[in-house]
Amino acid sequence: MYRGTALTIAGSDSGGGAGIQGDLKTFMSLGVFGTCVVTAVTAQNSTGVFHVENLSEKSVREQIRAVLDDFPVGAVKIGMLSSKGIIEAVAEELLGFRGPIVLDPVMVSQSGHSLMEEGAQEALKGCLIPMAELITPNLPEGERLLNLPKGSLTAREMPEAASRLLELGARGVLLKGGHLNGDRILDVLVTSQEEVLFEDLRIDTVNDHGTGCALSSAIAAELAAGSDMKTAVTRGREFVRNAILSGAALGKGHGCLGHHVRMPWTAGRSSE
Repeated sequence: MYRGTALTIAGSDSGGGAGIQGDLKTFMSLGVFGTCVVTAVTAQNSTGVFHVENLSEKSVREQIRAVLDDFPVGAVKIGMLSSKGIIEAVAEELLGFRGPIVLDPVMVSQSGHSLMEEGAQEALKGCLIPMAELITPNLPEGERLLNLPKGSLTAREMPEAASRLLELGARGVLLKGGHLNGDRILDVLVTSQEEVLFEDLRIDTVNDHGTGCALSSAIAAELAAGSDMKTAVTRGREFVRNAILSGAALGKGHGCLGHHVRMPWTAGRSSE
């Protein structure tokens, strides 16, 4: 049996390592049945994003309705939403959803390509962030959400920044520090009840395409399976770390994660 059912609402990655392709692989690896809503089609590979074409708001709405009307979705992961109209459509269609929403505020691709149109960021802050159980910004995204200069946040300032992000309305914030230099990586989880610091040794590899997508979808998968937030984040980070260690140098740029890794807490489940 599956451990649960999750929905990813995100863009398609023709390279297969991030976006809905990466999300669905993550769901499957963690024993959770994956459903999806495609918000945009991107032309990308391991070296970058070359073209983004949004689907219509009507198409996005109809996909969400089709999934939620039929499947027992336990958690939703939201990734790339590049237009104000699509953000508003997703928010409206999820108003009746009672499960946890994990929002990965994807704004810029790993190669530096902007993934948000004018007005989209404010719509994200006004419509979707207050609906989220957890948002998972990296440092550059956190800086943009807080209207701070690029590269201004330090590791020491991360807990305070995460607390400020919490004021945007989500129930939890996982601020990711992987963009900082150094041998160690610091992530900060902040909710109204607790503050948790996660620290790991940095893995020296370029096979890291789609790590943000994998982490947010892994957390959503664990929430769909019934885990509490701290457990879901802990397991999500452990999954991503193992996926990075099992990555492969496919393509000419950032290689792919090993989404196929199996984690010990999923032992005994079947994919029937």
